[in-house]
Amino acid sequence: MPRKRKRSFVGRLLVILLLALAAGIGFNFIYPDVSTLKKENPKKTAFMKYREREWEKSGKPYKVNQKWVPLGAISPFLIKAVLIGEDDKFWQHEGFDYEAMQKAIEKDIKAKKFKLGGSTISQQLVKNLYLSPSKNPIRKLREAVITYRMEKTIAKKRILELYLNVAEWGDRGIFGIEAAARHYYGKSAAMLGPEEASRLASVLPNPRKFDPLGSSKYVVNRSGLIYNIMVRRGIVVPEYEQINEGAQEAGEKEAGPPPVEETKPASQ
Repeated sequence: MPRKRKRSFVGRLLVILLLALAAGIGFNFIYPDVSTLKKENPKKTAFMKYREREWEKSGKPYKVNQKWVPLGAISPFLIKAVLIGEDDKFWQHEGFDYEAMQKAIEKDIKAKKFKLGGSTISQQLVKNLYLSPSKNPIRKLREAVITYRMEKTIAKKRILELYLNVAEWGDRGIFGIEAAARHYYGKSAAMLGPEEASRLASVLPNPRKFDPLGSSKYVVNRSGLIYNIMVRRGIVVPEYEQINEGAQEAGEKEAGPPPVEETKPASQ
């Protein structure tokens, strides 16, 4: 093939590829229909299906273990611990934490790797519901488009409720906080105390590697940091915790911790 014709062919191919990419990304401006999440709870997420394919391929007899609970049936300690550990600006941002993204990009450049961390809870929810754990740029672009749409359509409380119910919390098919609370602590999500909440929140970055009940340095340090931040912000009152523990030991019915307002967290 002559050089001129070859350049022309490559140019047309590049245009076709760029148009296909734009069409693929643009498709995510209308699909999926995120508005259904306002009232409907997803039965099975893309991430759960991804894990099921992994288990089937490797011959592991695991199944998805999940039980849906409303946000009001989840311990305020757990909610605050997850927000502190995963997305401390959740109530303020519109789906993206640009400062965290910048730091993640700088870290990637320094490590000569492409990971693009710094994901918000909204972005993680989109990945769990519709995408895959892949870190390729196309997937990240799709994630950004759907996250933007979700933040414009779904209330913050609902986004948080969805995330806490579909997040992966273990290496044996544990999804959602209710299943995690019962698996690790033998109690409902509503009954989780601050230390338990801190440990559960600490493993979310890699729930298949770390065990909330384990003694790894990572879990101990990260859960301790989250717990101390809750103490400094007044979320955990040590005196109340001691009284609460005493009531449980006496067999009294626990009324649960006082509600935590959704106010902007104080500076650490």
